[in-house]
Amino acid sequence: MGKEVKLFKSEERLSRSEVTQMLRSIADKLDQGSIHLKSGQDDIQLEIPGNLILEIQVEEETKKSKGLQHSLEIELKWFEGDEGAEGAGGLELL
Repeated sequence: MGKEVKLFKSEERLSRSEVTQMLRSIADKLDQGSIHLKSGQDDIQLEIPGNLILEIQVEEETKKSKGLQHSLEIELKWFEGDEGAEGAGGLELL
C-alpha cells in the first residue's frame, strides 16, 4: 500500500447557504479544469483531468460529548496522466 501525504486540509463551520455557494464555486472550477485552494498559509493549485473517480459516502458516528454526528463525504480521485474512460453513471441524485 502506498504512502499517503496530506497536501492541504481545511475544516470550518459554515451556514448551509455558504456551503452551497462553495460547492457551486468548486463545480465551476472543476468545469474549467483548475482549482486553486487557499486557507491561511496553506495554498495549492490543482489541474483537474477530463475524467475523475467520484466517491460519495454517508456515515453516522456517535460522539460522546455531542451525540450522533452525520457526514456526507464527496471525494474526487484521479491518477496522474490517466484520462481513463468515462463511467456508466450508475449514481443518481434525486
